[in-house]
Amino acid sequence: MEKKRISVMGCGWLGLPLAQELVKQGTQVKGSTTTPAKVEVLRSAGIEPFLLSFPENSSKTDLQDFLTADVLVFNLPPSRSASEQSSYEDLLQKVLVAAPASLEVIFVSSTSVYPDLNREVQEADAVASPDASSLMLRCEFLVQQSFADSTIVRFGGLMGSSRHPGRFLAGKTEVPQPNGPVNMIHLADCVGLLLGIIQQEKWGFTFNACAPEHPTRKEFYTQAARQLGLTPPSFASQGEEKFKIINSDFIRQVLNYTFLFPDPLDCLSAPNF
Repeated sequence: MEKKRISVMGCGWLGLPLAQELVKQGTQVKGSTTTPAKVEVLRSAGIEPFLLSFPENSSKTDLQDFLTADVLVFNLPPSRSASEQSSYEDLLQKVLVAAPASLEVIFVSSTSVYPDLNREVQEADAVASPDASSLMLRCEFLVQQSFADSTIVRFGGLMGSSRHPGRFLAGKTEVPQPNGPVNMIHLADCVGLLLGIIQQEKWGFTFNACAPEHPTRKEFYTQAARQLGLTPPSFASQGEEKFKIINSDFIRQVLNYTFLFPDPLDCLSAPNF
């Protein structure tokens, strides 16, 4: 594959390791951050840094320069605040309007787009549309309408590096859904899947990205807390079932990808978690 110029918008927990791996492969990488102190971190990693503050970004030239690339990985997580969700759509729209039409785009989405259907769910169970109740489905639609060469990646629960799930529920009581399945994915697999899409030029897809194994919440979070020496959560009785099992067979088949951590329980004892 011809070497591409890649811009990673949002060099945080996922974006920075992805950008670093791309640099290792000899790729020209631009990376954005909203934190002035992180500019030098990016530069020292061989990433061309861009300080882009939204929505008050004053330099349109900087944004256009950042978007002068072959591939854009849009990896800015939305705020959980309902009042800020419309500004997230505005931010995305601003980026899409400023981007060249030839750009290939990966939009990092979430499996939160699926309701609890009490069954296994696949990509077709949540359809992007302009009037969807889900913010991420509306944003997926914006990306797909703006760029033919775009791919949506719906990640499950993120773990690895600084995100150890042992801290998520440690010490909590009456935690619901003890027998509900977890839908997790390790950082190493997040990076591996995104690299696969870029390298194999898999555009025009919507993918679920989640570890193939789904231990129960009680088993997973109890073991995770113990791994860190923390008090495990205590769970409520099962009650009414509310769950979903994210099926990621499609991305594995299309990319011919083998998960490094197919079972989230195996991650917990992995070195350099």
